[in-house]
Amino acid sequence: MPIANIIHHSNKIYNYFKVLNLNCFLSDIYLQHFMAIILSTFLRGYRGKTTDFALTSQHHRTIVAHFLNQGKWNDFLFQDALRNSVAYLIYREATISGQPIFCIVDDTIASHTRPSSQAVHPIEAAYFHQSHLKGKQDYGHQAVSVMLSCNGIVLNYAFVLYNKAISKIDIVQDIAKELPAPPVQSYFLCDCWYVSEKIINTFAVQGFHTIGALKTNRLLYPSGMKKKLSELAAELSVTHKNFDLVTVKGRNYYVYRYEGNLNGIENAIVLFSYPEKAFGKPKALRAFLCMDVSLSTNEILDNYVCRWPIEVFFRQCKDKLALDSYQIRSAQGIRRYWLIMSFAHYMCVVGTGKVCPFETGYRKISDIIQMEKYLTLYQCARECIDFDSFVKVVA
Repeated sequence: MPIANIIHHSNKIYNYFKVLNLNCFLSDIYLQHFMAIILSTFLRGYRGKTTDFALTSQHHRTIVAHFLNQGKWNDFLFQDALRNSVAYLIYREATISGQPIFCIVDDTIASHTRPSSQAVHPIEAAYFHQSHLKGKQDYGHQAVSVMLSCNGIVLNYAFVLYNKAISKIDIVQDIAKELPAPPVQSYFLCDCWYVSEKIINTFAVQGFHTIGALKTNRLLYPSGMKKKLSELAAELSVTHKNFDLVTVKGRNYYVYRYEGNLNGIENAIVLFSYPEKAFGKPKALRAFLCMDVSLSTNEILDNYVCRWPIEVFFRQCKDKLALDSYQIRSAQGIRRYWLIMSFAHYMCVVGTGKVCPFETGYRKISDIIQMEKYLTLYQCARECIDFDSFVKVVA
């Protein structure tokens, strides 16, 4: 038994494969490749390269790469199974707890080095995208993520490769239409790039009110007069009297509550917010839209803060699941890789016996895999009569 074979299988992970019935749409050999990729994510120094997969596979790295790029398996069936499982867990939690479901949307860039113009096989579906974090154009793949959250449970529902053939607004609308009606009052949370009339209306039909950040150049209609949000804020912030001091997560903000129409949106709440120590400073102004006019100012802001887990998810994907370093060239292989990494994230959150944060689950599964490896080595050693025979078995 080669040393790689000692860690090419995990009973714990295989049992979780059964939960999603992966054997229904993956052959035995493809399950082995799937297992190799999942196991490799829990190795120290994992970078999403085929050489990482080879460390936990019985097969050559090119065979595992072929599984991702050209393998004849239906990844859409796997995607549906994973999404259905995520939705079931979140909607069940909402039914039991009575807490709202948050559908959180954002996008991120999986950065890669721009290939030479002479490259024979450049990476597919990679473009320059505007990075708001870096403040410049960044080359790579852009992913649109949709997460579902309830009562502290946060799971990735969809991770979609943006390829400019379809707008991000259309991507989010299509995913929203998949979601069943929530059993409780629920909210769609987003930053200002997804506060679109189309998206707001689609989520409203599905039973979700929108709470999102708002650009300060949006047009409002106070007393029927058209005015830019930033201009109205400047007029109002001459004095504190129009603002309430509210506390969100231990920090104080001066907030003005506008209720009325926006350009293209009727009967909404818009909050103008300044940090307590930066009141009236134009660059400190932040604005938030809420389509549920029954919520208080504090409730709107407290709910919007629940958008933060998607930023944590992106960091986890880059730190632990190699979102910024994978070496896969085909668009199909990239989509499949992202799908498998979504499964790895899901397994870390719900696959250790109880729901836990991703980082906690990641450590637990890493420890389980390590102990399974040690147990296999121990059993091999017990069956050998001396050290030389043991070396022959594991070499």
